[in-house]
Amino acid sequence: MRTAPTILHLDMDAFFASVEQASKPSLRGKAVVVGGLGPRGVVATCSYEARVFGVHSAMPMGQARRLAPHAAYLVPRFELYRSISEQVMRLLRELSPLVEPLSLDEAFVDLEAGGTAWDAESARLAGVKLRSDIRAVTGLTGSVGLAASKMLAKIASEEAKPDGLVLIPPGTERAMLEPMTVRTLPGVGPATGDHLRRAGITTVGEIAEAGEDELVRLLGKAHGHALYAMALARDERPVVAERETKSVSVEDTYDVDIHDRVRVGVEVGRLADRCVRRLRSSGLSGRTIVLKVRRYDFSTLTRSETLRGPTDDPAVVREAAARLLDSVDTTGGVRLLGVGVTGLADFTQEDLLAQAAGGGAEDLAEEPEAEPVAEHSSSPAERRWPAGHDVRHAELGHGWVQGSGLGRVTVRFETPYSEVGRVRTFPVGDPDLTPADPLPLVAVAEDGAGQSSLPLPASLPKSWSGGGGEAATSRP
Repeated sequence: MRTAPTILHLDMDAFFASVEQASKPSLRGKAVVVGGLGPRGVVATCSYEARVFGVHSAMPMGQARRLAPHAAYLVPRFELYRSISEQVMRLLRELSPLVEPLSLDEAFVDLEAGGTAWDAESARLAGVKLRSDIRAVTGLTGSVGLAASKMLAKIASEEAKPDGLVLIPPGTERAMLEPMTVRTLPGVGPATGDHLRRAGITTVGEIAEAGEDELVRLLGKAHGHALYAMALARDERPVVAERETKSVSVEDTYDVDIHDRVRVGVEVGRLADRCVRRLRSSGLSGRTIVLKVRRYDFSTLTRSETLRGPTDDPAVVREAAARLLDSVDTTGGVRLLGVGVTGLADFTQEDLLAQAAGGGAEDLAEEPEAEPVAEHSSSPAERRWPAGHDVRHAELGHGWVQGSGLGRVTVRFETPYSEVGRVRTFPVGDPDLTPADPLPLVAVAEDGAGQSSLPLPASLPKSWSGGGGEAATSRP
């Protein structure tokens, strides 16, 4: 059993919201909520300033708006979040070959396996350096927990939030755990917590006192044994560098139920194409096509079809998804659709192309990732301007969408490196206004050969342009 606190858990602080604040000077220090903005949207994450009002992840967006009516409500920019996540994961892999990502903003690292740490002091120094490197490369903060096991390291990072580091010294684990609520332990959700509370068990120390036999009686053999071991600070799970991807899927929730059968078919085809793009970007293919349909009454149906072999051909996946849709009654309306592929492999069978109507493979048209809540315009020709997304004006430079409606779009012109920018409103079809790619959160200087080098210092020369029409003067 490992005794040195060389398991590190990193959890970026309010990741999506922090990215938005870092890229938008006018939102720094303000309440920011990121998620689906339609009537059925939910909160993906929110800034610490918004949490003061009771807003939290997975909350219905309507409830969040009632609690924090003056917050900034933004549509996620997942491609930007992924790119920043990749920067963070690269820093983690410099520490050790054993990095276990849990999500875009969270991962375990085995520092001992990388020779980075072997005792408490070396682990603490590695954690301090990691947090400093993350801030230098991304401009963001992360909280670090260090302990002798994954469970304790994750608990430590929660204690460290926001923007802190907590190390659990060897020999103090049980004393630290005992006063904590039972919900602190992994696998203890609301139902299990209530069950334990009714038995008079509310803290981790009381779980240990109850004994293994009593926990098995209350919770069953597997759960009882596991919970007793965790209460004694026992966790032998290793850090696993590679998690096998079991499926690739995409889904959209619609603001208004879709009743038109033709429209449902079009949406399924679009989702199939997005799913295949994800397959290809991961170098994967799959044998089983899965269709998910949530109807007007919240009933959810899934249908699947297994092919002769793995494929990453869009026509094959579209055809299979369409056949699956034929077996589903959508008369009352559809509120959610999803298409997924399972039975993954890293190769394809060329003869599967014959399954597609018309034969050969076809190229996928570029289409941006949809937000968690799809907001469909009644006019197909009308341009959409998601709140928080980047735009560029031919004269005014780089900015972001504050809001749109009634044929108008309001834009704040600022960059991650500028002062708070000015606000202008335009017709939604203004030819001088176009969607733009996000700018890096940290300005990067270029050497004489045009290659990126170190991040620029906090005080930038006024002649340096942050990518828009305004000279950048400073960054946090």
